[in-house]
Amino acid sequence: MTIAVYGIPNCDTVRKARKWLEQQQVDFTFHDVRTTPVPPETLFAWLTQLGQDTVINKRSTAWRQLSEAQQQISNADQAVKLLQLHPTLMKRPLLDVHGQFIAGFNETKWQNALEQR
Repeated sequence: MTIAVYGIPNCDTVRKARKWLEQQQVDFTFHDVRTTPVPPETLFAWLTQLGQDTVINKRSTAWRQLSEAQQQISNADQAVKLLQLHPTLMKRPLLDVHGQFIAGFNETKWQNALEQR
């Protein structure tokens, strides 16, 4: 089992989270969602555990650039397809600690998840 962080390297929050993990001396793998697509089964796992409203950042620039039709997501299959087409729609960073997911960087939540590993 590994610890993984999903995001884009030029995102300020992702950089802050990665720096924090390094300061905590946590061994983790970083996945740039733009260069390495997230597998559909991983996206389904995120959506199942966290919910669509947590995984998809509806305040993002990427979301505002979608058409109204694209923003009408009625099920997980549609959400997965949208995230595959537009990976920057995801709330960043997304932490995976042995299958426990946390979307967004929150030091307290991340610390608690890491202590439970």
